[in-house]
Amino acid sequence: MAGSGTATLATAPITGELIVAPAQEPITLAELKLHLRLDSGSFADNIDETQSIAPGDHVEAADYSLVGTGVKVLGYTPVVILNSGTNGATGTVDCKIQDSDDNSVWSDWNPDGAFTRVTTANDNAIQEIAYTGTKSYIRTVATIANATCDFGTTAIRLTATSIEDDLLNAIITAGREHVEDITRRVLLTQQREYFLDKWPDGNSFKLPYGNLQTVWSIKYKDSDGVETTMTVTTQYLVETNGEMCGRIVLPYGVSWPSFTAYPSKPIAIRYVCGWTTRALVPYKIKAACLLIAADLYANREAQIVSGQNYQENKTVMNLLWSKRLWDEF
Repeated sequence: MAGSGTATLATAPITGELIVAPAQEPITLAELKLHLRLDSGSFADNIDETQSIAPGDHVEAADYSLVGTGVKVLGYTPVVILNSGTNGATGTVDCKIQDSDDNSVWSDWNPDGAFTRVTTANDNAIQEIAYTGTKSYIRTVATIANATCDFGTTAIRLTATSIEDDLLNAIITAGREHVEDITRRVLLTQQREYFLDKWPDGNSFKLPYGNLQTVWSIKYKDSDGVETTMTVTTQYLVETNGEMCGRIVLPYGVSWPSFTAYPSKPIAIRYVCGWTTRALVPYKIKAACLLIAADLYANREAQIVSGQNYQENKTVMNLLWSKRLWDEF
C-alpha cells in the first residue's frame, strides 16, 4: 500500500497512548473566525488593552532594568505600542519586547522585538510592533539614559468574543485530530508512549507519528513485573529523521536485552514528537484544518450524500496526500 498511487488515505489512528496533549493547535481561534467570516461585535468589543510599562515620567534605568508587566497573548493577535512623550535633555529610551512560556523565565524576542531608540529628535510619537512569536506571554523592558523620559507601553490584543467560542475551539481540536488520523502523524508537540510485544529481529525499529524530538525513556518489564530502563548511547541510539518517522537503533556490537516478557505491554517507549511551533506546520495541513473546521461548523449534524454517509472532502484529501506517513506499524 505504501507505494501505490491509487491507495486511499486510511483514517485509523496508530496504536499508542497520548501522555501529554499539545499546548497549542495548528490554527488559532482568530484564524478560524477570519476564515468563517464571523463577526463577534463592534471593533471596541473585539480588542482590549493592557499596560506593560505604565505611562509617565521614568527616571534613568540601566541595562533594561525597567521591567513591564507580562501580558498573556497565546490565542490572541497582539500589537505592542510604545507611546513616547517628552524626553529630558539628551535623554534616550531603548525599549524591546521579551516573551515567555510561563510568565517567569523571559528572553528577548528577536530579531523584530526592539523599538527604534527614542531621543529628543523623535519623541512625542507612537511606535507599534505586531508580536508574531509563539510564546504565551510578552512584556516590555526599557533602558533610560541621561535624563528622565516620559513614555509608556501598551499591549493591544484582538480578542473577538463570541457565544460560539467553546464550540469553535472544540471544532479546531476535532479538525486537528482528524488530520492526525489521516496523515498518521501528530502536528504539534505531544508526549506519546508506544509499545512493543517483543524486540525486533533487526537492529532498529521505527517510532510512529513523525517529527521525533526526543526519547525520554525505553523500559522493558519481565515476567515478574520488574521494570528496567535502558541507557541511551550505550544501549540504544536515537535517530530523529526530520519530518519522517524516527528510529531506535542499536549501537555497533550491542544486542537487544534478553528477558522473559511480561504478558501486557512489556516494552514501552516514551517520547516527544510533532512540530515544535505552529509556524512550522506546513500550509497544506493548516489549510486542511481550516476546511475541516469550516465543514464541521456549517454542518453540525450527520451529512447524507446520495443516500450514503458523507464522504471525505476531496480537497482535504488532496492537500494531505503528500504529508501522510506511509510507514507500517
